[in-house]
Order: sequence, then C-alpha cells, then structure tokens
Amino acid sequence: MTEPSHPAGADRPLRLLIVDGDPGARALHARFAAGLRDFVVADIVATGAQAITRAGRGDIDLVLLDLRLPDVSGIEVLHRLRTLTSGSPDVMVISSSQDRITVRQALAGRVAGYLVKPFTYEVFAERLAVYREEHRHASAEPVGETEFGQEEIDRMLAPRPPQQEAAAHLPKGISAVTLAKVMEALDPAQSRSAAEVARRCELSRATARRYLDHLVSTGTVDLAHRYGKRGRPEVLYRLVPG
Repeated sequence: MTEPSHPAGADRPLRLLIVDGDPGARALHARFAAGLRDFVVADIVATGAQAITRAGRGDIDLVLLDLRLPDVSGIEVLHRLRTLTSGSPDVMVISSSQDRITVRQALAGRVAGYLVKPFTYEVFAERLAVYREEHRHASAEPVGETEFGQEEIDRMLAPRPPQQEAAAHLPKGISAVTLAKVMEALDPAQSRSAAEVARRCELSRATARRYLDHLVSTGTVDLAHRYGKRGRPEVLYRLVPG
C-alpha cells in the first residue's frame, strides 16, 4: 500500500503501520484508523519480519503491533524496532495477551500504549487521540544541542545523595516527585482507573497513565480489567502489597 507523502510538522497526519497475523483484525484496525482525522494508514503487514523491514524505511510514526505473530513474537519485533538507526517509530501494542510477563516485557520496551483485544472503535479512537496529543506536545519542544559550562559539568560529576541517585535512574519523562504522588493515590486493596488517579493527583489522564505504565513495568502495580454493560474493558491499577 502506497500513501502520498505528507509535509513534516506537528499538525501533519501521523503514519500508521498495522501489524497483525489475523486478516480479520488487520481489516478491522485499518477501518478504525480510516475514521481518524489525524492518522493515515501507511501500510499493513502480517508478519514480524515484514514489520521490521517496513518500519526500517523511517517514514512510520506509530506501529500498531500485535504480539502473536506467525513468525516471531511481537516482543522480539519491539526489541528489533528499538535498534533501528534511522529512527525508531513509536509502538502501541494491540493484543489479547494479558499475562503479567508479556505486559511487563512490552512496557519495558517503552511502548506508547497497550490496548487489549477486543475493543470498540471508541476505545481505539480515544487511545490514539491521547497519543496524538502527546506527540504534538513532543514535536513542539525545541530541538538542539545544549552546551554545558564548567560549573554545570562539575555539578554533574559530583557525588549525589541517595535520593538524587535513585531519581537519576528513572526513565526519561518520569519525575520522582510526581511518581511519589501517583503511588500515594493508589491502594493495595482497591483498584483504581487512570482517570481516578489523574483526578486525585491533578494530572492529565495521559500523564497519569504514563506513570502507571512505568509502575506496572517495575512490578509495583498490578493490572486488572473491569467490563461494563457493553463489554468495554476499563484498565484498573492496584498497588502490589509490600
């Protein structure tokens, strides 16, 4: 499938690569994506090898990746995409896999989201709208090399207190202060949604979910799902006791 090129910039349509071994799922996700104004389906592939080759061209913004592929695992594809020298695309997992090991492996690969099958068009559109907003903000940030003065370099080399040392090992975009606030909003006995955590911490839902995904990847938080009357799953988070 060949799509016309789009001008660079934060407001251009984002190019999607759909990767799924199930032809029905590929068609469904393509149809869902076609209804979104800010996205365009650049290509659709059925195997992990095809995904790695296609993403390697460097023109894909977001890969919608199923983890159960006919040739290699989606986790392996995710790791291979992270080694691309021409610019690794963002990846949103779309999978029926919900076991703890798989979810943690995916989150450790810095995915932009984890969408559990089956889901409705509304859920799909909401997740991609959140991603689009985050991408727009990231694109608006100034890019360029920063030079440090001697005093700044000396401060970077100086020994740090244990609290600062722990904070230094946090992933990019994760603040120790905000992380502590999110953990305080969680409970080991009662599961809470990302919206509830965001409200308690006075954060956007996208920011709250980013911190929650980090906590899941470290084993600090467990995932659960709550299904409404329409069968629409809501992701819940619970602090792991101890």
